[in-house]
Amino acid sequence: MADIIQLLPDSIANQIAAGEVIQRPASVVKELMENSIDAGTTSIRLIIKDSGKSLIQVIDNGKGMSAADARLCFERHATSKIRKSQDLFEIKTMGFRGEAMASIAAVAQVELKTRRKEDELGTRIVIEASEIKIEEPCQCAVGTSISVKNLFYNVPARRKFLKSDIVELRHIHDEFQHIALAFPDLFFSLYHDQTEMYHLPESNLRQRIVNMLGNNYNERLVPINEETEVLRISGFIGKPDFARKTKGEQYMFVNGRYIRSPYLNHAILSGYDKLLPEDTYPFYTIFLDIDPSNIDINVHPTKQEIKFEDEKLVYNYLFVAVKHALGKHNITPLLDFEQEAAFNTYQSGMSNKKPGHDSYSNGYNSQKNTDNNLKNWELLYSQQDNQTDHEPSNGSFTIGTEWHHTDAQEKLHINQEVSRKAPYQIHNTYIINQIKSGFIVIDQQSASEQILYEKFLHTLNENQGLAIQKLLFPHTIHLSPADFAIASRILHSLNQLGFDIQEFGKNSLVVHGMPAEIENSENPEKLLEEFIGQIKEGFELKTNLSENLAKVLARQMSVKRGKPLNEETMKELIDSLFACKIPYQSPFGRKCFVTFELNDFEKLFA
Repeated sequence: MADIIQLLPDSIANQIAAGEVIQRPASVVKELMENSIDAGTTSIRLIIKDSGKSLIQVIDNGKGMSAADARLCFERHATSKIRKSQDLFEIKTMGFRGEAMASIAAVAQVELKTRRKEDELGTRIVIEASEIKIEEPCQCAVGTSISVKNLFYNVPARRKFLKSDIVELRHIHDEFQHIALAFPDLFFSLYHDQTEMYHLPESNLRQRIVNMLGNNYNERLVPINEETEVLRISGFIGKPDFARKTKGEQYMFVNGRYIRSPYLNHAILSGYDKLLPEDTYPFYTIFLDIDPSNIDINVHPTKQEIKFEDEKLVYNYLFVAVKHALGKHNITPLLDFEQEAAFNTYQSGMSNKKPGHDSYSNGYNSQKNTDNNLKNWELLYSQQDNQTDHEPSNGSFTIGTEWHHTDAQEKLHINQEVSRKAPYQIHNTYIINQIKSGFIVIDQQSASEQILYEKFLHTLNENQGLAIQKLLFPHTIHLSPADFAIASRILHSLNQLGFDIQEFGKNSLVVHGMPAEIENSENPEKLLEEFIGQIKEGFELKTNLSENLAKVLARQMSVKRGKPLNEETMKELIDSLFACKIPYQSPFGRKCFVTFELNDFEKLFA
């Protein structure tokens, strides 16, 4: 039998290896900018076209490369960062594996221009699919310019499965922000489709945060600065009352390298103790400086996972540092019985609004929906009239068998008076209402989300505008370039949903009105920030923007768990829920209601 194992050609092997390092355009941005940092640059310009799919260009003024180095940098495992195995335990540079340039050259068309200060002429190299097409001297500035064109042009499967432009651009923003925050003493700029999105001059960390995320962050920052024999902790944490309901503004750096660590993130959140409202996440930009010999960064190709020699010790130091910073700046409430109410400032779940009437039907429920509502309601009260006492029940409402109308149900007179007792709210979260066969328990937030979701989706699909409540004074909102890019994309749809928002200069919006259904509406800035934050966190905008917008806004405007409701509001919520096309499940997959049978309760007391 002939031998069947053979070595793969270099071109195929490089493409396979590149898949671990270069996953999307943001991966290229990260690798090229880190190379610029290692080259001793003081200025980095990033130019993007088509969210990185057509062009990614990084220009720096670093020390540059010789002609031989320029050619050799595209070879796999070619690096200037390490020489021996011992160097792996003393890594102080951003890169060290020597895989980035080879991986990029394997899946894109790359043009490199570089010149050292002592050289009169630079070097130009054009490479495609790991094959050098052009190598020649050229005139260029001191430093390096790398253009990556048509990423994944020779890997169509990988290019096909890239996300939408706005999603890929968001990932590029994230990588750009990580490096720009880590090195505030360097100049950074970002151009996307010939529009400058970031212009970040050399500054300190506080100013870099403000320049990048917005002027309103200046008042939110609490400095943190602790030094021990093991590590140094520095940076800023956010005040508890500015915490957001979505993740995405938590930045942790170890020796200048951005990392992800759920374990250390828990230490920071624990340091806030009970100051944070429920299900919120504070802003923080924290730097840990530690001896490189006490960490291992060679864990994952992205180098965003780090192993510590004593992770528990780092956890404790971080926990104490956060707690000390909050106490030092009088964020932690004082133990004063006369000021006991201050503790309630950060209590979650309870709204300052008085229990009132929340409308779910204006502009949405037609006569047909009303008819269906009554029939569905009557079905709940009359279901199992013919069920025998010995018939088994699982305690849940089976939609597939019981929800569909039969001929007999269709003959029910829609104006028939249905005997119903007043609903009852428990723990300001669940609504209990009696039906003929037992009772039904409704999750008020899930039900409210489903009602609003169907309503907003109907509005967007039918191009119907909702009523707008004009603000007495227009509210100007300043956003980061990344947030502004998302807001611009969805602005038309937001206005359809009852907002009146217009662009107002660079990275700014002006709010003239809010949906009329938001009673005693929150701060427009906070609402819009949370709205954009939820989209950034995970909603895919490529397939169905209307559906995702409806989901996010439904969650924002829903009746939250913990809010007390009066009888009238509870009845309207119940009626609106059973007028929905899909009343049994929220758009986020949570059950809206559960039915319980009297027979099941009788068994409990047997």
